[in-house]
Amino acid sequence: MSKLTKNQKLASSKIENGKVYTLKEATVLVKEITLTKFDASVDVDVRLGIDPRKSNQMVRGVVSLPHGTGKVVRVLALCTPDKEAEAKEAEADYVGLDEYIEKIKNGWTDIDIIITMPSIMGKIGALGRILGPRGLMPNPKSGTVTNDIGKAVREVKQGKIDFKVDKTGIVHSSVGKVSFSPDKIFDNVKEFIFTLIKLKPSTAKGTYMKSIYLSSTMSPGIKIDPKSVDES
Repeated sequence: MSKLTKNQKLASSKIENGKVYTLKEATVLVKEITLTKFDASVDVDVRLGIDPRKSNQMVRGVVSLPHGTGKVVRVLALCTPDKEAEAKEAEADYVGLDEYIEKIKNGWTDIDIIITMPSIMGKIGALGRILGPRGLMPNPKSGTVTNDIGKAVREVKQGKIDFKVDKTGIVHSSVGKVSFSPDKIFDNVKEFIFTLIKLKPSTAKGTYMKSIYLSSTMSPGIKIDPKSVDES
């Protein structure tokens, strides 16, 4: 078992053993326990009371974070020529079609999100083996397959993210940066949690929100009282 570093010990000492924090307390504390030299991401992990093996209990969705993620998102718009100007105006980083499909076939994946049109999915299907494992495959459910290319690009640039419960019943997402104020982190986490609540499967029984933890890159997790998310 690896030993804790000096910074890890210091961060852990700031979290009261066994305490469940309010979301407001956690958004302040997560900044205090982050001792990295870079602007770390703030992450939220939510364990849901569902069985992800059942198709009628799958939780997947999108959310537009009020203050964005703080990350620079590189967007590729794969679209027909008549949509290129729209994509460029919305500040897509790369815009085109066949030339980028060819680049991807040759191993290029220096992008974070691909937005495309329904009529083009036939061409993109062949890239599944490359894009799928990297989480880059466009999907109508996440809003990345649409004829409204400009709107989709703008939403992603402004902080729209998609999420999906994993096989253990946990939803994990980045919800900002440590450089954000506690109020901005609070707003983003609250919007994320409320979106999860709206997506509760009708077949889910018992406690839906089993646990919520807030952390940053390389920091310990802070356990949050789900009821405190309702605070204004």
